[in-house]
Amino acid sequence: MEQFIPNPKLKLREQLREVMRFKHFSIRTEQAYWIWIRGFILFHQKRHPREMGAAEAQSYLNHLATERKVAASTQNQALNALVFLYKEVLGLPLGLIGEIERPTRKPKLPSVLSKEETARLLAVIVPEYQLMAQLLYGTGMRLLECLR
Repeated sequence: MEQFIPNPKLKLREQLREVMRFKHFSIRTEQAYWIWIRGFILFHQKRHPREMGAAEAQSYLNHLATERKVAASTQNQALNALVFLYKEVLGLPLGLIGEIERPTRKPKLPSVLSKEETARLLAVIVPEYQLMAQLLYGTGMRLLECLR
């Protein structure tokens, strides 16, 4: 895929927005990635990401796991945000992050409704919202995607 180069005159937030819109990321992903990137910058006393690299990313991710006790999927999202920032927005190699602390929690089993329970649930939804509920259930869409 073609590399999109954001306008270097824009602030980092706007550069991220430009690239994510060009690549058709959802607005929620854009917002979530910015939260992690902003947290990374603030964790390192407002240093610009261009001045940092893999060592700083590793220390931030370790902080998330050990101090903030985030879930593994949350830490992965933060990692993905940093990788995206360096590769797609800044066009800089992040390098090897190395070993990072991983949060340890027991996996939770999801609650799954039976076909009958699902049919009963969809049947009691107000008729004007039934189509949306059926689409959400049948396609796996997110709510915001369906509303758009």
